[in-house]
Amino acid sequence: MPAMPALPTAFVLASVLAGAGLLAGCADDGGRAAGRPAAVSVPAAGSSAPVSPSGSAPVSPSVPAPAGTPTVPAAVSPSAPAAQPSPAAPSAPDTAAARSEAATLAIPSIHLAGLSVVPYQGTTDDGPGTRIQNRGVAASPYGEQGGVGPGEVGNYLVTAHRLSAGGPLRDLPSVREGDVVLVTVGGTEYEYVITGTRSTSFRSPGSLAEQRAAVPGRPGESAVQPMITISTCATPEDNAAGNRWRDANGNPEHRIDKIGVLRATRPAA
Repeated sequence: MPAMPALPTAFVLASVLAGAGLLAGCADDGGRAAGRPAAVSVPAAGSSAPVSPSGSAPVSPSVPAPAGTPTVPAAVSPSAPAAQPSPAAPSAPDTAAARSEAATLAIPSIHLAGLSVVPYQGTTDDGPGTRIQNRGVAASPYGEQGGVGPGEVGNYLVTAHRLSAGGPLRDLPSVREGDVVLVTVGGTEYEYVITGTRSTSFRSPGSLAEQRAAVPGRPGESAVQPMITISTCATPEDNAAGNRWRDANGNPEHRIDKIGVLRATRPAA
């Protein structure tokens, strides 16, 4: 039998590809329907470049993942938690707020008990405060030029007569450091301890500012603890010194002030 002539390499490769079904594919950019044979470029003999079914530049065939291979989701950055609002800082006592409930004051060392302390808006020994004291009770101013309430941080101001209207604070000058003062209001008892004595002049704006300061004797300083000022007139001492000055409300020039700090708070008995 005569020898069969050798077929061109290109023809053999094209036949193999056709038999493997690699010449059929999806529609290309020209809109050819799926399943129709698409033209292929056959590299020259000896070329190792792969064949692109579309006739374009050579491409690397994609290898599908084996069936059942789990899909790994792309990493997702966690969202930052929403910022939480900061808790509101506690507000300082409103010294301008109305105080309507009277307290009672006791100083065991001078046998004083049950003295009513009437709150009012104003300042120490002004007209309204003097009229309250004329009833034989104590007065406690609050507001812009007054003090705070019992147990509050700042200066709790209490004033009462020493000689007139029954003289409820006649023995106040004999109160000493370490003596206890009890103030009861709203079912709570506040225990103050006396820490010092001051003298206030009604004829000195600076002296009055020291008496009424949030920290007694230190105008402009911020209070950090509850304090108390118990004040009465120094009429006998002024008279003995020949000082007969009186203000429009009949008060002498000088006042005797006992200063204390809060030591304990408990339910009233």
